[in-house]
Formats: sequence, structure tokens, C-alpha cells
Amino acid sequence: MVSPSPSSAVGGQTPGTARPAPRAGSATALVAVLAALTAVAPLATDMYVPGFPAMGDALGASSSSVQLTMTAFLAGLVAGQLLIGPVSDGLGRRRLLLAGSAGFALFSLVCAVAPNAEVLTAARFLQGVAGAAGMVLARAVLTDRFHGAELPRRFALLSQIMGVAPIAAPVLGGAVLAVSTWRAVFVVLAALGVLLLLAVGKAVPESLPPERRHSGGVKSTFRAMGGLLGRRVFMGYVLVVAFASAALFAYIGGSSFVFENLHGVSPTVYSLIFAANAVGMLIAGAVFAKLAGRVALNTLLTVGVGLVLLGALGQVLVVPVAGEVLAGTWAALFVTTAGIGLVFPSGMTIAQGLGRGAPGAASALVGGLQFLFGAAASPLVGLFGEHSSLPMGLIMLGAAGAAALSLVGLARPWQRHGEPEASAASGS
Repeated sequence: MVSPSPSSAVGGQTPGTARPAPRAGSATALVAVLAALTAVAPLATDMYVPGFPAMGDALGASSSSVQLTMTAFLAGLVAGQLLIGPVSDGLGRRRLLLAGSAGFALFSLVCAVAPNAEVLTAARFLQGVAGAAGMVLARAVLTDRFHGAELPRRFALLSQIMGVAPIAAPVLGGAVLAVSTWRAVFVVLAALGVLLLLAVGKAVPESLPPERRHSGGVKSTFRAMGGLLGRRVFMGYVLVVAFASAALFAYIGGSSFVFENLHGVSPTVYSLIFAANAVGMLIAGAVFAKLAGRVALNTLLTVGVGLVLLGALGQVLVVPVAGEVLAGTWAALFVTTAGIGLVFPSGMTIAQGLGRGAPGAASALVGGLQFLFGAAASPLVGLFGEHSSLPMGLIMLGAAGAAALSLVGLARPWQRHGEPEASAASGS
């Protein structure tokens, strides 16, 4: 079984497996397709949300049954990443990407023609499993193909998409619903799946040659995942990303209520606020990409976690200090999302570097726990009351605090002087 030690993966290469850097043109096309693969599952999560009422009427289903279709998709997304990631370390990436894209298109069509809520729920689960292939394998392919300071820059793009796609999805879904029904949303997703299938076939060659794959079959690949689960430092970084994702999903789940119901803004103004915070995340990602070649990734990660903590604490304090103030809430959430824009690329890059001996398994744990924690946090805001923005702030603060504890208690970056940082600022 190919399993280089962490220290042998310095700069993103293992002994005896040096590979030439991709040509500029091919690298650009590759990253563009990987970015699209990363975006499609988060888009599929929320694009149909504006059509929930009409969907319930058409299928004769209760609101809880309709909500279950989203839960099923998220469950499939988590399960798919945890399955497909480690399997790809033994079978390679390309075939699984092609199968996942085809499956996503097929199950999206099944969703579009579903006659009842039960069929839709089952199809959504399978759609999530198929869509997970693009997310988990995009990170693995980047780890296979890029090294040095180039890798965190590529991860910056994927992390920006991971943060912005769930925010943009309801807006895009609303645009589709303005001219058609909720079923058309799934037709659009099916078309995206077909386009991705064609794009993968053209622009994504196999990135894991046979000599670098895990031998010993599926059992061996899952044993590699078990080994990663037992590595304190690796899991520390994974949990930092997962808890930051929980803070983001708490914001996504609660912000519409906070801004529209408590602060009385219109849906249009809320969309602008949402977009402004998304721009803050994009700016943070761009800053990360600019600094990643010169500043240690652990430094950028620590700054990001600090910003998430600061923003979440500000949201908690603004209510007792100043009341429900729109400007205060908006500023606190902007700082939080900007911090997440630093945490995602830095945490993912470091975790993938530490798990470079089994990139698919590492990607599975990063992405699987990210969505698992996010899915758990999103509905909590509504459960703890609808008369204040404090519940949203407290959940975000709890998640941010857990991220900080994971960084300090498990990752302990200051102790890792002799261990590579995935792609250190020096690229060595």
C-alpha cells in the first residue's frame, strides 16, 4: 500500500512519484471544472427551497415531509463523501467522477418527475450520494496535481465556492421559479449534471496513476481512513473546518428570520445584505490566495478562527448592549463570514497535506464532517426561539469556540515545527 509519511510529502510530492506541473491552459480548465463540481451539490441543497410550499401542494405532502427531502440529500452528501473518497484512493478519480456526474443528472431527473414525497426523498438521497463525488474528488484531484504554494491558492477557489454556493442557491432557485415550477429546478440541475459529465470527460484526466494507488482493495482504503481518524493533529484541523461550517450554516439557517422578521427588511434588501456578506467571504478568500505563498497557513488559519470568534461574540453582545440593531448584526455577521473565508482554504489545505498518503480518505473526512456539522447546526436556530437574534449568535459562538478549542487543543500548530504544513509559505 502506498502510504508515505507526512514528512515525505513536503511540497506535495512523494519520493519516486515526481510529476510535472500541469500546463497553464490545462490547469486552468481543470480547476474550472473542479470548481463547478464543487458548486453543484451546494446548489442542489437549497435551490428548490423557495418552491417548498408549491411542492407540498403538488405532492400532497406536509411541510415536515418536504423538509425531509433536504435532510435526505444532506445525508446522501455526507455518506457519499465518506464512501467515495477512500474508494478513490484505490480505484482512481476519473471513473468515479464520471459515474458521479452521470448519477447526479439521472437522479435529478427522477426528482423532477417524482409522483410523491417518498420517491422524491429517496431520489434526493441518491442525488446527494452522486453529487458528493464531485465535491470529495475535486479536493483529492487538486492534492494529486498541485504542490507547494500553488495548492492553497487552488483550494482558496474551492472554499470560496463552498461558502458562496449555499448563499446563492435560493436566489437562483427563485429565478427559475419565477418562470416555471419547482420541477424545473431539478431539470436545471440535471442539465448541469450532463454538462459536468462532458466537462470531466474533456478536461479532467486521471490524476492518480496505478503506482500511487492503495493496494489491498476497499478494505485497505477504509483502513487508511481509520488511520487518519486516529491522528490527533489531522483531526484537529478537520474539526476546525467542520465547526466553522456549523457557524456558517447557522447563519444561513437563521439570517432570513433575523433580518426580515426582526429588522423588518424586505426580501430584496435581505438578498443585498446576504450578497454583501458573500462578497466579504470572497474578499477574504482572495486575500488568502494572495498571502498563501508568503505567510504560514497556520497563521492565516489562526487569524480566520479569531475573526469568526470575534464576529460571533459581537453578535451575542449586540443584543444585550444595544438591542436588535440592524447595523450591529450586519457588521458582526460580515466579520464572521470573512473569517470563515480564511478558515476554509487554510484548514482544508493543511488537512489535505497531512493526509496526502490517502488524499481521497482525507478529503472524505474534511467534506463529510463539514456538511454533517453544518446540517446539524442549521435547524437549531429555529428550535431555540424566534423572538431574538441571540439564539443564532449563541449557536455561532458555540461553533466558533469549538473551532478554536480544536485548533488549540488538537491541532496545536505551534508544536509542529518539524512537520510540513501541507504547502507552507515557502513551498517546502
